[in-house]
Amino acid sequence: MGSYLLFISGGELVLVMLLALLFFGAKAIPDIAKTLGKGMREFKKATNEIKREFDEYSSDIKKDIDEVSSTVKKETNQLKQNINKVSEKVEKETNSITNDLNKDLKD
Repeated sequence: MGSYLLFISGGELVLVMLLALLFFGAKAIPDIAKTLGKGMREFKKATNEIKREFDEYSSDIKKDIDEVSSTVKKETNQLKQNINKVSEKVEKETNSITNDLNKDLKD
């Protein structure tokens, strides 16, 4: 059960390399490797560019969401304060009415 690379044994790899050497020649193989290296470099560069653009756009979206969130929190806090003020006024009036009723009942 020797070492397998993508279900290809060592002997098969050697055979493929020999066929490539015979088919392309010893002078063409370095050029092919160089071309493959350039292609891989360009692919990596394109991948990094896509990642950069994605991060840039997602940071813009995150910034917009943060702005909306802070606005909503601000408005919510303001509404809460207004509700508390109204609640305090209602409570004062209720207490006042209750006190007046209690006074009238005692008399």
